[in-house]
Amino acid sequence: MSIGPLTRRRRAPRGSGELLRDEIIDAATDLLLSTGHARDVSIRDVAKRVGVTSPSIYLHFADKDALLDAVCARYFEKFDEEMQRAAAGETTTLDILRAQGLAYVRLATRTPALYRIATMEEGRPGSSVDETLASSAFGHIRDSVRTLMDEGVYAAGDPTTVALELWTAAHGVAALLIAKPYLPFGDIDSFADRVFFAVCAGRAVAGIVGADSTPTETVDWLFGRRKPTEEPNE
Repeated sequence: MSIGPLTRRRRAPRGSGELLRDEIIDAATDLLLSTGHARDVSIRDVAKRVGVTSPSIYLHFADKDALLDAVCARYFEKFDEEMQRAAAGETTTLDILRAQGLAYVRLATRTPALYRIATMEEGRPGSSVDETLASSAFGHIRDSVRTLMDEGVYAAGDPTTVALELWTAAHGVAALLIAKPYLPFGDIDSFADRVFFAVCAGRAVAGIVGADSTPTETVDWLFGRRKPTEEPNE
């Protein structure tokens, strides 16, 4: 099973260490996709697929965990590429954020085995996966949130916290679609888009009504039964 652009299939000339490293990551990625589980992929399997000895793998990666980190880091780079491509066709920041979330779900559901490994297994603090999340896909969601705060669409606050809320929504949709594909979601894109729209718009409404407002108080405001700053008992 192959997912095209995620892997960079090219033969490394002898002595070209960086290209060999890429081939090792390619091979590990393909094996993870075909087996669906990290436990079923060994250093020996990866070496055999690349056409080198196991010690050659250890020249580039300290152990299997380090190799899996590298696979996941590249995977999150692909998330960033997909999210940025989707955002390029939008004109408003809110639509950009919405498009980023939808692109995230699309890639996750196209690559369920890798997504489970990258996001649903216990990570190691300080891994390359953490570094990638801090600088790419998650970073662009946070940038969109910060821009929305600057534009006054979202209330001022910590953009990282809000970005985590939005990422949680995207991850939740992706994880449920992968784990329970038989549920009556209807059209996957439409379902994911509705959820992410609700979360993105809901964050804007919460900034107006007040983050501490209850659902009932928020509905009262939406239907004109109280002002945003009005105390419910006044």
